[in-house]
Amino acid sequence: MPEPEAALSGTDAPTDRPRETLDARELPPPQPLQRTLELLPELDDGTVLVQFNDRAPQHLYPKLADRGYEYETVGEDPVVTAIWKP
Repeated sequence: MPEPEAALSGTDAPTDRPRETLDARELPPPQPLQRTLELLPELDDGTVLVQFNDRAPQHLYPKLADRGYEYETVGEDPVVTAIWKP
C-alpha cells in the first residue's frame, strides 16, 4: 500500500492533520462504501481518511457531500480518495 502522504500529494486534502487509512481494494461492493461511512463518524473532525480502492467510489461521493465532507480522488492503481471535514 502506498504511503498516505505520497498518495495525497496530488490532492487539496489538508496536510497538517492526522490521517487514517482504509484499504478497500479487496472488498466486494458495497463493503467499501459501507466501511467508509461507518468509519467516518468514529474519527475526529480533524482527521483525513485516506481510502485505497481499485476504482473511483462514485456511489460514495453524494453520501459524503450530504454529510458535509470534502473529498478528492486521484490515481489509478490504486485509486486514492481523501475525505475530510472542511
